Amino acid sequence: MATTVPDTAEVELAIGGMTCASCAARIEKKLNRLEGVSAAVNYATEKARVSFSGGVSVPELIATVEATGYT
Repeated sequence: MATTVPDTAEVELAIGGMTCASCAARIEKKLNRLEGVSAAVNYATEKARVSFSGGVSVPELIATVEATGYT
């Protein structure tokens, strides 16, 4: 019986509108709530490094960031 590893991709998103480390933590928390997503947001560089599986799309990740109140 063979096991398959789900296809994963990684993307780096530029995040705008963060004013403090709490903003980064808020975005990271929202992204990590999505199924198959692992995100790390860096306030200093204003970037989010996101690994995600095939069930999630980049536009969906961007929409999540925007829905949280950032660009």
